[in-house]
Amino acid sequence: MLLTALAAGVSPETLRKIESGRVATPAFSTIAAIAAVLGLSLDAVWSQINQSDGGAALARSGHDAGERLAS
Repeated sequence: MLLTALAAGVSPETLRKIESGRVATPAFSTIAAIAAVLGLSLDAVWSQINQSDGGAALARSGHDAGERLAS
């Protein structure tokens, strides 16, 4: 998570808050930066957000991508 946050230009605490839902509406630029680091298109992010699972699949894919980034 640390490497993902730093590569996106956000603090690790901000990324933790976004992941946990403590930041209900993160700035578009923040989401765009995180998506870019994780190799996700904004279309993919939007599609996952609009699924009935409330974006849980996106969170899982972000964890996987973040783990790949940290490796």
